Amino acid sequence: MSEYDLIIKGGTVVNAADMVKADVGIRDGRVVAIAESLSGADREIDASGRYVMPGGVDSHCHIEQPSSTGGKNAETFESGTRSAACGGTTSIICFCPQEKGSTITPMLRDYHEKAKKACIDYSFHLIINDPSDAVVSELPGLIGEGHRSLKLFMTYPKNRVDDSEILRIFEVARSNEALVTVHAENHDAIMYMTDKLLAAGLTGTKYHAWCKPPVVEREAVHRIIALAELMDQPIQIFHVTCAEAAEEIRRAQQRGLKIFAETCPQYFVLTEDDLDKPSREGAKALCSPAPRTEEHQSALWSYIRSGTLGVVTSDHAPYNVHTPDGKFWAGDNAPFNQIANGVPGLETRMPIVFSEGVATGRIDLQTFVAITSANAAKLFGLYPKKGTVSVGADADIVIWDAEKAVTVTQDKLHHDTDYTPYEGKTLTGWPVTTISRGRVIWNDGEVDAEPGWGRFIARDPYDYIAPRGVFPTPFNPVSGELV
Repeated sequence: MSEYDLIIKGGTVVNAADMVKADVGIRDGRVVAIAESLSGADREIDASGRYVMPGGVDSHCHIEQPSSTGGKNAETFESGTRSAACGGTTSIICFCPQEKGSTITPMLRDYHEKAKKACIDYSFHLIINDPSDAVVSELPGLIGEGHRSLKLFMTYPKNRVDDSEILRIFEVARSNEALVTVHAENHDAIMYMTDKLLAAGLTGTKYHAWCKPPVVEREAVHRIIALAELMDQPIQIFHVTCAEAAEEIRRAQQRGLKIFAETCPQYFVLTEDDLDKPSREGAKALCSPAPRTEEHQSALWSYIRSGTLGVVTSDHAPYNVHTPDGKFWAGDNAPFNQIANGVPGLETRMPIVFSEGVATGRIDLQTFVAITSANAAKLFGLYPKKGTVSVGADADIVIWDAEKAVTVTQDKLHHDTDYTPYEGKTLTGWPVTTISRGRVIWNDGEVDAEPGWGRFIARDPYDYIAPRGVFPTPFNPVSGELV
């Protein structure tokens, strides 16, 4: 009997804090040895001249999720996780939404059934659109089952929660040691601008960016930070797109607040000019918040280097452009506010970040691992099982060819969405092998991602959220101490 099931030989192992040339030994789905030279395996993979890194952790993606704004999600758990694996990602956290007026448990049970087709490991954020007494009463049990993050929207008519509802969500999250994630945009400002634009006959896709300028993001980020500070509630702000919002986050972090933030690849390579294209071409780049300018792209990289933005996720929200139930669910001539929001990106997330970040010299390899894998794993309670190539960790590994140049085309990708917004873009650096818990699921262009291989990851309480007891407990909002 061989000592190892698999040895990855001759590569350079890269983690968020170190880099060393070494062999990696895998047995029973876990990393069991890292040494200068290993032998005695059923199978060996030659990784000479390549990087051996932890598989990606994508903590923000929408799969088989009903849309609140119209249109049908284009992916299944099988297709979405298959495409993620082909792009080097081995764990995802997606969303289970609550519908206003309903409880969340039935939907969550249904999502667990759907996710049994997943090809890689997964977990869920719970979207809270209506923190009613019934929902608040069921959340402690669901959080205790390992669904340890909630999601709230500050915009969209069917999703948004007002400030008093936000505080109620923070209360139940803080009492049960859950993290809250936030879509931060000022709803009333967006609705006001949308009404004015439509009344003036300005309906094209480019006006999506006009109704959602950076100021509406900045204001909402400032407000949600203030509410989180009041309740001593750690939050992560999703898909930061602009310098103004990132600066609000930096200031909060400097005050010692537990405010975390992410951005997405689309905000590195798409701009508002991509929205100003004819009909369906403009719609391919339509997502929220809206793409900004090249100046904002440069600013985002600076905030990544400073650590203000610690995670890069896909915000994979796929809608087909050539089917009647996709982007154009409201008709071919739908105004910008009735075109489904979102772009596909599970498979292209890591290659875009590597190409735009490492290959251009904007970030180093360790930062790449941190923002695509390790930081999300730590933030959401997956580390050290995920997000690291180290002894005892799950053997979730991606072998990366830093020199491989790939021109992105729809026919090369493995999602079910009928387009990519990155068509024709040449990227430097591509995953050549993806390993999930010791199983090779992507290798040299061949997919062996088995539906049902993925497991639900129940997450434990976070070490950075100390138990406080059940609210309402009187406490000093200045010092944060219990009274």
